[in-house]
Amino acid sequence: MPAPSSPPPSSPPRSLRAPLRAAAGGAVALLLATGCGVGPDHPAEPDPPGSDPVEREVSFDSGPDTVYGTLALPETAADAPVPGALIISGSGPTDRDGNSELRASADTNLNLARILADAGVASLRYDKLGSGRTGLGDRDTDDPVPYEVFERQMADAYAELLGRPEVDPERVVVVGHSEGALFALRSPDVVAEHPPAGLVLAAPMGDRYLDTLDRQITEQVRSAESARRITAEGATDMLSELRQGIARIRADEPLSEQVEPPLGAVLNPGNAPFLRTIDSMDPAELARELPAETSTLVLWGTADAQISESDVDRLMDGLSGQADARRVDLPDADHILRVYDDAPGVSALDADRAFAPEVEPALREFLDGVL
Repeated sequence: MPAPSSPPPSSPPRSLRAPLRAAAGGAVALLLATGCGVGPDHPAEPDPPGSDPVEREVSFDSGPDTVYGTLALPETAADAPVPGALIISGSGPTDRDGNSELRASADTNLNLARILADAGVASLRYDKLGSGRTGLGDRDTDDPVPYEVFERQMADAYAELLGRPEVDPERVVVVGHSEGALFALRSPDVVAEHPPAGLVLAAPMGDRYLDTLDRQITEQVRSAESARRITAEGATDMLSELRQGIARIRADEPLSEQVEPPLGAVLNPGNAPFLRTIDSMDPAELARELPAETSTLVLWGTADAQISESDVDRLMDGLSGQADARRVDLPDADHILRVYDDAPGVSALDADRAFAPEVEPALREFLDGVL
């Protein structure tokens, strides 16, 4: 593919100018630009994993909001109640299928639902606030949305799943992708009256939220600096502003309204309450506090540019006290669990890349032991 034209060195790189919606808590959404297709021929889309479930549109109330989602059922659900799984999306305005404006064809949640259906497990995935049919409800785009709203959505979605006649409420797991894995770690405490039998943490954070954000943006800024798309002075100023903003959030001090893009999309007063709360939760500590009987599966792609191996190592250390905690590394899979190949001439479009084939057997083996 021809090299993209570079902006002047004094301007922020295009990958750091991608807008984020504060209302959906999108602080650790993908800031790198998604790759483009290369080569003269557009390859055929790979076959999706699993099998086609029977899908039903559902809705449920969560506070003042109506949340919309999809109940995906295996064929066996027609005979008797089947095990169930709640699927929780990653950061930002990410819809029920795992898609957002930045990655419109990721389909992470949809692919997981297909694998679950093929394994005889029903699933509920939903449009989190700010995405899909749920949208923002009666809120204005600039209205701050605290962390508690998203946690309540998770709890209400879980109750909706358990209340479905097709689902056996005694055999339920929670599946969280990226930021959703942090909510999954919280779920046994949030739904303590009927906790899940197991957790599936896909591409999970292992460090605190703002530390993860700091690392992600720092890597992108330094990469842009190396590519001469931003000056050394510009990189230093941006990272200084980033760390000042993080310190202010943690100290519960007001953020400036004048932070320039790209950081202004994240470090703004509307995002601050959400960030302050979610940053207070250390994933490794949440893992240590899980009930000992909670089985856990961690899935991580070795080509994940957002979550590092050390992040997963730290999370696994937190899970070391669990009776059943296992980790499966997915060779050459990226953050959305699709196979990534950076060889010249290979398409980088999400839809053109296969879902990591190792996910299905790992998930089946885990579910067989838990449900």
